[in-house]
Amino acid sequence: MDNAVTNDTIIALATSSGVGAIAVLRLSGKNAIEIVNNHFKSKFGQKDLTQVKTHTIHLGNIVDKNRIIDEVLVSVFKNPNSYTGENVVEINCHGSVYIQQEILQLFIKNGVRNANPGEFTLRAFLNGKMDLSQAEAVADLISSNSAASHQVALQQMRGGFSTEIENLRQQLLNFASLIELELDFSEEDVEFADRTEFKNLIDKISAVLKRLIDSFALGNVLKNGIPVAIVGEPNVGKSTLLNALLNEEKAIVSHIEGTTRDAIEDEITIDGVAYRFIDTAGIRNTEDFVENIGIQKTFEKIEQAQLVIYLFDLEKVKHKKTLINNSFSEVNKLKEKHPNKHILIIANKADTINNTLKNEVKKVFKNNDILFLSAKEKTGIYELTSTLTQLANKGALSNNETIVSNSRHFEALTNAYSSIKEVQKGIESNISTDLFAIDIRQALFHLGEITGEVTTDDLLGNIFANFCIGK
Repeated sequence: MDNAVTNDTIIALATSSGVGAIAVLRLSGKNAIEIVNNHFKSKFGQKDLTQVKTHTIHLGNIVDKNRIIDEVLVSVFKNPNSYTGENVVEINCHGSVYIQQEILQLFIKNGVRNANPGEFTLRAFLNGKMDLSQAEAVADLISSNSAASHQVALQQMRGGFSTEIENLRQQLLNFASLIELELDFSEEDVEFADRTEFKNLIDKISAVLKRLIDSFALGNVLKNGIPVAIVGEPNVGKSTLLNALLNEEKAIVSHIEGTTRDAIEDEITIDGVAYRFIDTAGIRNTEDFVENIGIQKTFEKIEQAQLVIYLFDLEKVKHKKTLINNSFSEVNKLKEKHPNKHILIIANKADTINNTLKNEVKKVFKNNDILFLSAKEKTGIYELTSTLTQLANKGALSNNETIVSNSRHFEALTNAYSSIKEVQKGIESNISTDLFAIDIRQALFHLGEITGEVTTDDLLGNIFANFCIGK
């Protein structure tokens, strides 16, 4: 890593750009306190910021020679007890864009440079204040848009995931050292690593890695929102249901079939979990070229969705009861084509039928869970959202288990798991130690990639380029 990254002093606006009540500018570097001190005049007599205690706040003016730019609060954090592990100063000024830029340019003129995206957190990582997975969690925490994604990011930032990975890596490293020692004494046919104990360890690591890899399915949707496709024939109330869930007129509602010709998406949070609802074009045979494109997109959205809501119209069923069997047949087709997706069946316009017809519908759908609601009247919407909460499967989150939500971590865990499986095969086949020692090294390498024991400049560049400036 370029020495300039850690040797110079950087500055950035830590709050959102634009006008606000206050703004915060952050400086970090060996000379940060000294540089700010040169342009700070305390409201309480002479005060040298280089001599004050760490983690203290001081009222005064930022001045450019004899010109006062603004009255500010200056917070001083001395190394190593700061976010970056360096000397850090935060300047709270008034939120005028003019004031922000005047202070920023003042320090740039005096030897400070603009921070790169994520450079404060990069310095925290380089100075050992956090590992790489914790640094990535900072970005996830900033971008979290629901209670669930916030909890996953916070748990990772606090080091829960890092601790689990480091424990696995350390145990494997201890045995790897003994196996490497055996290779050095191969001619003496000496065995330092107990094979039974080693096999048990590899089995344990394999199980933990599998659990972490499997958690990504939940972690990814909690982080990005659970995609829910609303599908069915034309004019059964899909757009009305979307509007009822969002509590706004997002989609056009019309009695004319085929109104929705493109997928319409919006996101809401239910019980702390973000859902991306997708209103799709009605599925039917049509000669309309544009509508056919929309129907093709419907099938694409079903593929992408974590959950599929199949909607049918009870009012149509009332006039033609054979349509119950048609709807049941369509649901079965969806289940056969997508056996791993949860299909939630909803009978819409329940306000237009009696209990006798409801019972007939339940009889046809047999053991399938089916909800009766009226999207237009907004009755039964609470039952739908409650069902969605149950289907979100937040058990691991509630139990405070480690959940993987980062695709880079998922890839590294998958690679480490593949290497561990090769070690297991080697142990079972009783092959020579030197043959599976390579796979052990590979597993250690991939686990090290997660926490940052193994890094490259390109890897760090890719990770921190996605951060906002000022963090």
